[in-house]
Amino acid sequence: MKKTGFGKLLFLMLLVISLATSCTSYKKVPYLQNSRELDYGAVEAQLFEPKIQPQDLLNIVVVNPLDMTASMAYNLVMPSDATERGAYLTSQPTLQNYIVANDGTVNIPNVGVVKIAGLTISEAEKLIFSKVQDTFEAVPSVTVRFVNFKISVLGEVNAPGSFNIKNGKVNIFEALALARDLTIYGLRDNVKIIRESETGEKAIHEVNLNDANILTSPYFYLQQNDVVYVTPNESKAKNSDIGSSTSLWFSATSILISLTSLLYNILK
Repeated sequence: MKKTGFGKLLFLMLLVISLATSCTSYKKVPYLQNSRELDYGAVEAQLFEPKIQPQDLLNIVVVNPLDMTASMAYNLVMPSDATERGAYLTSQPTLQNYIVANDGTVNIPNVGVVKIAGLTISEAEKLIFSKVQDTFEAVPSVTVRFVNFKISVLGEVNAPGSFNIKNGKVNIFEALALARDLTIYGLRDNVKIIRESETGEKAIHEVNLNDANILTSPYFYLQQNDVVYVTPNESKAKNSDIGSSTSLWFSATSILISLTSLLYNILK
């Protein structure tokens, strides 16, 4: 009877510890836990646009709708080598991309040096338009596009790497989806975003994916060249070579058996 009582006591203690550990761990896993508490009406709705930074690669095109030949004088063009085809020579011009200089400027043919770092794409288009609108009889069109919008995701994710974003707009959850989500060992409440400003200043910002208020955070949308780092939990960091929780369970089991044996000896 005493052995039966001891076994029941051991089983109950193991069950309580297991349930307590499971509940504690689960609370740290789901995203946006307090979404019902978020006051969406107080959030100012606005469309996100990334800002241009030095060393960005941009596609800038100025078009005169009435005279395409005249448009070429306002675009960065590199003519291809003339190729002999029968009795004819053909030369097809190719539009080149612009690299934003460290001082934040680009040099546009027949326009000159224009500072666009720190501006959004639409702001850069308006600025360039203001400089060319009086040079054509018709209203010209100006388009600016990112060529190298890239973000990187590292740490406790299933597929770390760098990802090119075609439309220049990506939020933190989309970035993690590209990396196939966090592993179970990643800290949801301590995700770091490494960001460099247009002036070259670097900063590390921490975000909490468990908190629905991240939707209103200035770091919800990522800038080009942002690095997202998912911190591993303490268990994974300490036991990465033998598994995330093996030694922890061994230690807990050893302590539990010692305590149970002590209680059994006292109560028998």
